[in-house]
Amino acid sequence: MIKKNAAYSSKKPVRDDFLIFGSPQIMDDEIEEVVKTLRSCWIGTGPKVGKFEEDFRKYIGSKYALAVNSCTAGLHLVLLAAGIKNGDEVITTPMTFCATANVIIHSGGKPVFADIEKGSLNIDPFEIEKKITEKTKVILPVHYTGRPCNMDSILKIAKKYSLKVISDCAHAIEAEYHGKKVGSIGDMSVFSFYVTKNLVTGEGGMITLSDPQYADDIRILTLHGMSKDAWKRYSDEEYKHYFVVAPGYKYNMTDMQASLGIHQLKRIESNWKRRLEIWYRYNQAFKTLPVMIPAEFEENTRHALHLYTLILDIDKLQTDRDGVLNALYKENIGTGVHFIAVHLHPYYKEKFGYKKEDFPISSYISDRTISLPFSAKLSDRDVEDVIISVKRVLEYYSR
Repeated sequence: MIKKNAAYSSKKPVRDDFLIFGSPQIMDDEIEEVVKTLRSCWIGTGPKVGKFEEDFRKYIGSKYALAVNSCTAGLHLVLLAAGIKNGDEVITTPMTFCATANVIIHSGGKPVFADIEKGSLNIDPFEIEKKITEKTKVILPVHYTGRPCNMDSILKIAKKYSLKVISDCAHAIEAEYHGKKVGSIGDMSVFSFYVTKNLVTGEGGMITLSDPQYADDIRILTLHGMSKDAWKRYSDEEYKHYFVVAPGYKYNMTDMQASLGIHQLKRIESNWKRRLEIWYRYNQAFKTLPVMIPAEFEENTRHALHLYTLILDIDKLQTDRDGVLNALYKENIGTGVHFIAVHLHPYYKEKFGYKKEDFPISSYISDRTISLPFSAKLSDRDVEDVIISVKRVLEYYSR
């Protein structure tokens, strides 16, 4: 009998080399475009950012797309544009990366968490309505792992209480809900192009929206509060003076980043299809193990397939989640945790007095979730190595 939390031992790892979790797929087209950008000497915010914005706008189906240097910056800007100020409350999910909650604080507001649904792992509309007060101004859903939230219910609640809806679409570029891209639903949406995302620019993000006033306000705040951005001032047209009309930020994207994004966007659909193949291979391989595999896709939606997460049945294992992570590391398989719920982090516990039992489903998932390599870059051999390793580790620790 294996002792609880006994160290995992393996005579020989499944792989000789380490399979990095979330390693990006970078192809020759991106590399050549970056070289062209370097040779052009236009490496700041310029025409390639403009092209990337337009290409992305068309893909999402929004009226505007505004490129920024991170999803975090984008979320900060849209909350400011929405008028969040000291004392205002924004309802969001605790099952997200800390940036979602941090930017609410940066904007002067207070993050108010609503627990998640156990099946979808997305924010529960029933819990949202329970948290609404006279101070509530925004609902901020996160399309967790790329699965669309129940937007009909969320929009209905927002209309009932005159609230704005801002979507954190960091995982959800390809996601669709009832025939529309999630980035075209609600008041504003923000995407991430971080190194592990479905579309990679190293760092970077995009805001999509349809309101022209919001778009103008955000564009100005993106670059120091200047009325005209740098590439228009220094183009081959006549010189244009700029004027500072607001105390803005340095949140602009560069042409270096956009050079990657332009070509990454061209492969977004083919890469999605490759991840779908891996999704089904994983589901088939893991369905008899002591885990909860991802829920079936909801009708009339499209999952963006950003993360593949297993929820471990630790009551049937002789170890906890971290024991499984460490065992897979010994098999040379990289993994992730998405996420340790925000209300369990020291700052949020101490600042707002949150306790584990306040959001029981999020806490339950937080203790048991594990993300497996799930990139379009993975070869069939890589996928098989992940499957063999997960089976080996879970069978080792099974009671």
